[in-house]
Amino acid sequence: MNRKKRIAFYGGTFDPVHLGHLAVAKVVSRIFEIDELLFVPAWVAPHKRMREVTPAIHRYAMLALGTQDDRQLKISRFELEAPDRSYTVETLAHFEADLAGTAELFFVMGADSWSEIRTWREWERLLMMTNHIVVTRPGFEIDLRSMPPEIAARIVDMRGAASSSHGASNEGKKIFISDAVQVEISATEIRRCAREKQFGQLEKLVPAAVADYILKYELYRETNES
Repeated sequence: MNRKKRIAFYGGTFDPVHLGHLAVAKVVSRIFEIDELLFVPAWVAPHKRMREVTPAIHRYAMLALGTQDDRQLKISRFELEAPDRSYTVETLAHFEADLAGTAELFFVMGADSWSEIRTWREWERLLMMTNHIVVTRPGFEIDLRSMPPEIAARIVDMRGAASSSHGASNEGKKIFISDAVQVEISATEIRRCAREKQFGQLEKLVPAAVADYILKYELYRETNES
């Protein structure tokens, strides 16, 4: 049976991209039969404006290095080239209009983003726009309570499932909860390793090419995080 092309968008600061991000991208692509997954690095995520973020050119370069060996993984410069459009709902509206009728769209987010979803711009509209895939994290509880009925009715809890069996796009957009990726890597920990020159540990958390880039350009040396 012919089906629409499936395109997934994975948004975030990616400061830096790490092995956890790549594991999510690859496993989600396999389970949901995604044809193309685009990382969408933010110029500066609205909820992270209180922390200094590495310049976009470096974050983009590290994403390019981290995804260079997988043709299925791509990078969108949409938010980087339009810093005034800093909200996910605007980004998805753009792609929805651009790809209307030609592809089935998915938006990938982690459990930490889900926990903050009510603080996002037009969050209810956002959750109704495309399919969503919420990836759990070890030790991180996914709260599905108190969602508006029209959103709660669209939640598909896939925890414990090894594959997706969701229906055709004409059945409506869904929110999938998946625990298929159990990799716990913290960008904060990566920045700490770089700051403290723990190069051996750094190489266990990011692709080798990204570790080399961090060292070459001395990124995160001045990061001041608690």
